[in-house]
Amino acid sequence: MKPNQADNQIEEEHLLNFVVNTLNEELPIDLADGVRVSTEELYEVLAGASASGTSVNHICETTEDSPHANTVRGHLTDQFDLDTVEQVGDTLLQQDTIDTLPDRPVEVVADLHLDPYYGDEDETEALYSSLAKRGTTTFHAYVTLYARVRNKRYTLAVRQLVAGETSGDVLGEFLELLDGLDLRVKAVYLDRGFYNSTCLGLLYAYNYAYVIPVVRWGDTIKNELSSGWSRVIEHELAGKVTFPVYIDCVYQQGRYDEHGVARHGYAADAPFIETPRDAREHYRKRFGIESSYRLARKSLALTSSRDAGLRLLLFVVSLLLQNVWRYLHWMYVAAPRRGGRRLLEWSFVEFCNMVLRAAWTALGVRRAVPANQPLDSRFFR
Repeated sequence: MKPNQADNQIEEEHLLNFVVNTLNEELPIDLADGVRVSTEELYEVLAGASASGTSVNHICETTEDSPHANTVRGHLTDQFDLDTVEQVGDTLLQQDTIDTLPDRPVEVVADLHLDPYYGDEDETEALYSSLAKRGTTTFHAYVTLYARVRNKRYTLAVRQLVAGETSGDVLGEFLELLDGLDLRVKAVYLDRGFYNSTCLGLLYAYNYAYVIPVVRWGDTIKNELSSGWSRVIEHELAGKVTFPVYIDCVYQQGRYDEHGVARHGYAADAPFIETPRDAREHYRKRFGIESSYRLARKSLALTSSRDAGLRLLLFVVSLLLQNVWRYLHWMYVAAPRRGGRRLLEWSFVEFCNMVLRAAWTALGVRRAVPANQPLDSRFFR
């Protein structure tokens, strides 16, 4: 007979309370005297909308005790502009997360995510222009910094990239943030959006090991990536920085209906990378786990609002739910034992469903609708 994992239980109500208390601690809402809605109710609606991947309007319409959707959006929009959310978002995401990270060096990853925007550019704040993608050159651009531990991602910071800013500006902030954390970094992995002379110069200045996939800019690198076998070369970018490029060659063998030799180039400078295959294998790990953006889509409250502060707040909350789930799973649900903790199967989808049911209970989910005639026998058993 197996012993019980624990004498205590985390119930749905506890999960909602944990999320609401975390938000209220770092993002308190200043409500005027006489306002009939509480901060807890506002965050219960927000937590329910995020956990269900629906809108604030949907949660308010399907519950009887929640405030009106315009009231919720109004208070959130008035309280949180873009600068405010960015300032407290890091603290919110790092809360409890840092305590979960191991003592050994961790891998740190930065991602640039472009969310296509198709509306009038003059009517929306904080848009970012980039190369054409999905039929538009205008995006809501988000950059996240997260630590990769035990094949899981813990988000440490998020920024919204706006017109006039560059990936180098954000990377400089992130590297300074890393220097201020009690965190040992094994290496920094960046996506193609950070492949430029400014970002490479920053990595050298802060003395971080790194791996970045090469972009085919210029005839020199195009020629190097179009012929030959696996090798290491020295490459100069924009006449400002010189760095090693590891070119790894693999036979496609019909994968994705492709044949021939595929050549992958990586700008890399790390003590544990000695061969081109090392560069590809280490960089590949960042895609071999659940994507933070893919999970964020499951817990991102929908909105048509043009307010940049509100949109970033919703994105921060979606990332926060992931951090909370992983923190609770590891610290409270996993049973300590010799040789490593025993993990109970508890998916992020189930966690979100539990938070949603708790929000429905707290806000009085609608359990009946009016009928315009008496019910016949088919409605009864």
